[in-house]
Amino acid sequence: MLATRSTEDEWMDDAAAGEPEFAAALEELGRINRLTLAFGPVLSWLDRLVQRTGAAELSILDVGCGGGQMLTAIEAWAEKRGVAVTLAGLDHSPWAARYAEAQGVKARFITADLFELAPDERFDVVLCNLFTHHLRDPELVRFLHWLEARAVRGWLISDLHRHWLPWGVVWAGFRLMRFSPMVIHDSTVSIARSFVRADWEKLLAEAGVTAELRWVFPFRWNVGVIRG
Repeated sequence: MLATRSTEDEWMDDAAAGEPEFAAALEELGRINRLTLAFGPVLSWLDRLVQRTGAAELSILDVGCGGGQMLTAIEAWAEKRGVAVTLAGLDHSPWAARYAEAQGVKARFITADLFELAPDERFDVVLCNLFTHHLRDPELVRFLHWLEARAVRGWLISDLHRHWLPWGVVWAGFRLMRFSPMVIHDSTVSIARSFVRADWEKLLAEAGVTAELRWVFPFRWNVGVIRG
């Protein structure tokens, strides 16, 4: 079942999804991100970027920002490290920006298809956390080129490792925790749509992009570039 990337659609990606169910899913996803330590791989990478480049100020774009929980975590990281940050979040769903703004997330929100972003929009750092599994392979190759063009100091993809163990834990655990039908459905689909090392090696080769590929806890791949 997990030998290759699934192409099954996630319910959250359906444009017909209403705001109440979408907001409920974002609330639950925030809880899941905290439980699964989802922010750690991104914040550790930002530490490395700051150490390597010596940057004291950074403009940061979070692609597929959802409810903005990652942006809030980055704001706390920056305050602790003494780094001045200007934050922006991009998501194709209008409900994402509305939810994040209602939560008081301190960032500029862009509601758009990422490939339609204005050509002059560039950032020191472009991040995406648990986003790229939503893309099919041809879109992902295009996205790698997009990242190379948009990020001045570096970019990072942090996404799931496709493996039977997290799939099984999520399948059982999220039902026991009585999450919403959307989250229960999308959680295992997300893992089935995600990646093993060979997938990333193939995608990077097709894009002609050189990047660091690193397995990180818990069951994540960090794919990124630091310039400096």
